[in-house]
Amino acid sequence: MTGTVIFDPLIPWPVLMVVAAIAISGVVLALWRGLSGWALRGLAALVVIAAMAGPVYQVEDRTPLTDIVVMIEDESASQTLSDRPEQTAQAAAELAAEIDTRDNTELRRIRVADSDGDEGTQVMAALNKVLAEEPRARIAGILVVSDGIVHDVDQAPDLPAPMHLLQTGRASDWDRRLIVRNAPAFAIIGEPVTLTLRVEDSGAVPVAAANAPLEISVDGNAPEHFTIPIGVDVELPVKLSHGGRNVIQFTVPGVEGELTDRNNTALIQMNGVRDRLRVLLVSGEPHPGGRTWRNLLKSDSSVDLVHFTILRPPEKQDGVPVDELSLIAFPTRELFLEKINDFDLIIFDRYKRRGILPAVYLENVTNYINDGGAVLIAAGPDFASADSIFRSPLAPILPAQPTARVIEERFVPTVTDMGHRHPVTTDLGDSEHWGAWLRQVDVLFRSGETLMTGVDDRPLLVLDRVGEGRVAMLASDHAWLWSRGFDGGGPQLELLRRLAHWMMKEPELEEEALWAEANGQIMRVIRQTLGDDVGTVTITQPNGETLEVTLNEVSPGRFEAQIFGPEIGLYRLKEGEHSAVIGLGPAAPKEFERTIATDQILEPVLAELRGGVIRVEDGLPSIRNVRAGRPAAGRGWIGLTPRDAYQTSSVTQAGVLPPWLVLLLAGGFLLAGWLREGRR
Repeated sequence: MTGTVIFDPLIPWPVLMVVAAIAISGVVLALWRGLSGWALRGLAALVVIAAMAGPVYQVEDRTPLTDIVVMIEDESASQTLSDRPEQTAQAAAELAAEIDTRDNTELRRIRVADSDGDEGTQVMAALNKVLAEEPRARIAGILVVSDGIVHDVDQAPDLPAPMHLLQTGRASDWDRRLIVRNAPAFAIIGEPVTLTLRVEDSGAVPVAAANAPLEISVDGNAPEHFTIPIGVDVELPVKLSHGGRNVIQFTVPGVEGELTDRNNTALIQMNGVRDRLRVLLVSGEPHPGGRTWRNLLKSDSSVDLVHFTILRPPEKQDGVPVDELSLIAFPTRELFLEKINDFDLIIFDRYKRRGILPAVYLENVTNYINDGGAVLIAAGPDFASADSIFRSPLAPILPAQPTARVIEERFVPTVTDMGHRHPVTTDLGDSEHWGAWLRQVDVLFRSGETLMTGVDDRPLLVLDRVGEGRVAMLASDHAWLWSRGFDGGGPQLELLRRLAHWMMKEPELEEEALWAEANGQIMRVIRQTLGDDVGTVTITQPNGETLEVTLNEVSPGRFEAQIFGPEIGLYRLKEGEHSAVIGLGPAAPKEFERTIATDQILEPVLAELRGGVIRVEDGLPSIRNVRAGRPAAGRGWIGLTPRDAYQTSSVTQAGVLPPWLVLLLAGGFLLAGWLREGRR
């Protein structure tokens, strides 16, 4: 119990000060006039003023509270290296035992593991949480058992007590790591992109080496071997060979004695994109659908479009002299002989034989397809005529044959069962609400896949692979009705966009494909197929172990499974003849960017309240009590600041001067003064 005197004035303090000033003036006046009772008058005034000040004797019943010591144990990935786990466990156990022997002290042990999303070691986040839950006035000290590699030091709070670092690791530790300084997310196929690499040794390197071997593997293929200097930035040009995701793995072989080889490998995933998609559009005659194709292709900034419309065919005889025509001559030789391989896609839109393209040119188009090119036939009535492009050297590669019949009848395009599985026509929307087309060319299916049908289930959209190339046929010239909103319209833009991109071999539209998507350490394995089922997928993990995964059908033609990858690194996937690779985890995990134990990161935080750093390998320190503001660490010891915190259970108050005593004293002093002055 503690007792103190407090004041609770009957009148405001300023008024009380005025009253005191008046009383003092009266006493001084009495002294100046030589009144012998001035002292007694002053005592009477003092009693009255003291009573008006309201002195109260307060008694508090206090319960002492324990001091709290916070101990944060770093269990992040960098703390698993070498014998740091044993150092951490031993140091934490011994410190906890010593703190338990201290009077009036309790311990809060906080374990900090790896954070989500490659954020590194979040010691300060854990400390902020503890300080928010515990009274700051009871914190006597903060102990951090760690290698000192903390990644959120910028979030350090104002410390209520000294912080000390019990640093794990050894002075003899050293490590080699591979650094990729720049890794763009996209790169143009076939054009070199420069990556900057660096091999760096840190710590107590036993022998300074000048060079290090480097292995580079693309998409899990056999690696290429190089030798690069250590401690020097090396610029390495890399070319992507295909579109979509390219997984590039850089590896520096581990060296005996280094802390870990987890930072000797870097995985870079870059998407290969085409510089420009070059498209040749040949329109046999002007019609509304020609503008649809032009608008579609020109709306894509990555497409270079060359468009020719035959406005004046050879059979047209209007008597206009050639030198007075303002039309551009069709550069047939240049386009179909010299530069045909420069195009990614050729579209024949309602084109028919008119003698403009000799047979040798069309035969060259056939060779272009077999060598990997793509041709789209957008057929109109011309395809059913005697001048049909089918009756040319292109016939062997076309997936459908005209019957010479043009059906002028209202119909709504329908996606076939195969079309629902094919990425070009899957998920196009509800066909029941599509608008109608009014014309279809009757064709007989020859090869490939029929994705859409029209009148009486006749083939409307047929896709086929020929040699290394691709061919597509749309047996109607009325797709443009959808873009005009006729009868409610339809997904014309999306259909034609997918069709054009499938023909240009965009990876996301492959009908038979296996790939995986990563989200942290979770991978989603995806198998796209036109078949009814797929086999199990064999996943080879970075450590060489294999895992068999069964996929479930989530939509027509699409099978998926979600897998947790326990390790950071390259995973290989295989199902039948299809294979893929994917890298899990960051290119350079933050926990392994720095592996050598250090006190430099936490030094500014420790210095605020004069905390210290003790290396665990040198032995654990003793614990002392230190006053606030004094050095809190020294050779072989660290200090805690006792807080003497308490909890008040009850408070009682009693007046110091009872009213009767105030009246008696004041009256007595006044009477004594009057009598003394009266005797004179």
